Amino acid sequence: MFKAILIEKDNAGYRAGLTEMDDARLPDGDVTVRVAYSSLNYKDGLAITGKGPVVRSFPMVPGIDLVGTVEASSHAAYQAGDTVVLNGWGVGEVHWGGLAQRARLKGDWLVPLPAAFTPRQAMAIGTAGYTAMLCVLALERHGVTPDKGEILVTGAAGGVGSVALALLARLGYTVVASTGRAAEADYLKSLGAAEIIDRNLLSVPGKPLARERWAGAVDTVGSHTLANVCAAMKYRGVVAACGLAQGADLPATVMPFILRGVTLAGVDSVYCPRPDRLEAWQRLARDLDPAVLESLTTEIGLGEAVAVATELMAGQVRGRVVVDVNR
Repeated sequence: MFKAILIEKDNAGYRAGLTEMDDARLPDGDVTVRVAYSSLNYKDGLAITGKGPVVRSFPMVPGIDLVGTVEASSHAAYQAGDTVVLNGWGVGEVHWGGLAQRARLKGDWLVPLPAAFTPRQAMAIGTAGYTAMLCVLALERHGVTPDKGEILVTGAAGGVGSVALALLARLGYTVVASTGRAAEADYLKSLGAAEIIDRNLLSVPGKPLARERWAGAVDTVGSHTLANVCAAMKYRGVVAACGLAQGADLPATVMPFILRGVTLAGVDSVYCPRPDRLEAWQRLARDLDPAVLESLTTEIGLGEAVAVATELMAGQVRGRVVVDVNR
């Protein structure tokens, strides 16, 4: 028997709660993992609260991240005792995820836990931090270097935004943080923000082209915010877009792209190929300060996950939330 958060949808409605279940209910997979930690991401919040159509089959154990120890494996790359990390691959959406004490998964979805991190630190990073690193890599691959000018991070107090800000600052970039939470100003400055701007400057309809300011940007918000970010990019600036906290729409024009040569680089972490995943985790091991990581992390027990997911969707959670599934 093991404990898990279970989402159900039936004639009684949509609900999520802590339950206990038998190993026989675990889905198919060639690796069984004893989970140590999971995390709460924006997508987990959508799934648990039902505020977004994230879950595509029921019942579902949410949790797009997990780290744990292999208990049984028929996959050639893993054996009992290995410590592994999982991010994405539809886990928590179409395949039971990490907010449980046990998981059965496809070995092809896993990566070894980097030696630089403890299991808890791996989940403090989680999909949010791994996505942030993919965004930084996208900027680098398109030639955005620290000398090119300011980098904007939207949704900066969130999980992806916090890690992106910390990474970029440590790499020598001048980072401007956009947030709707003025109370988090000191927190964002502690992560390396050179300036903080109110998200309302970006979240309303704007002009097709604005004054050139940003050499690069990491956008976690979408909608009008992303449109306005694109409109204010410098010539040949680059936007790494990875989120839709404001909305999935993009009310923009082609002007920034055809008049300033702006690049809009989409960043997907869910089905990202294994070589890119390994590169991102290697770079996190090199470029993310563990002390900073700890400062942006809150730990909760499995039984608290449903309540904290509601707070997350209400914008009341900053940084990263690690879930100890065994307490």
